[in-house]
Amino acid sequence: MRHTTLLAACPLALLLLCAPATSPIAAAADPERPPAPTLKAATSGNQRVDAAGFIRRWLVLEPASVNGRLTEDEVEKALVATSSAGNWVMPRAGGMAQAADTTRRWHALDTSLYNVNLYHFAWALSKPTSNALFEVVTVVDAPRDLHDVRLAIGSNAASVWWLNDERVIALYNDRQSVIDDGVSPRVTLRKGRNVIRAVIINGGGATDFCARFLDARDEPVTDLTVRLER
Repeated sequence: MRHTTLLAACPLALLLLCAPATSPIAAAADPERPPAPTLKAATSGNQRVDAAGFIRRWLVLEPASVNGRLTEDEVEKALVATSSAGNWVMPRAGGMAQAADTTRRWHALDTSLYNVNLYHFAWALSKPTSNALFEVVTVVDAPRDLHDVRLAIGSNAASVWWLNDERVIALYNDRQSVIDDGVSPRVTLRKGRNVIRAVIINGGGATDFCARFLDARDEPVTDLTVRLER
């Protein structure tokens, strides 16, 4: 599915290829890098999804270095070797993750756009932006049981997604981030808290992701609340 109106309003070349910038979390570590125009530390409390249903609040883990190959086999190997996907517990902002002999920190971020610019996030922290594996997680509160919805995502580049600990989407190979490029099977969002997590792997250049839910008519679900704790 392609939502061409929204894509036209937010051209990816403008969103992703602008000059590198930083998250405010990294500003103290490197004061010469200005704050990112689209990322900021998440505020306290909860946040509604936007008018198009996009989730704009995420916990993002500092990237790990990988070989950057994006075929299905290589992505699956990277999941086992580098990410915490196989032994996962809900993280917290400022918490540390240990994998593959590296220690990385979780950051709570809000984005002002429909997508999360991982290139800017990593660049700000002097972390790898190419041949990099990112982990992200968020929690959405549903006001009631929502049947026959689908998680719809886009990523640059490969990505694997879980909903409430069930793997629901995988995209492989080098690709641009396109709205609703991958959609899950129809699922039920249960009333209350639902956990979404993903691993995004980038070979080189720009990297970002976006996510929202579509209802049974393929319209955005807009009455969800986003939080960063389970």
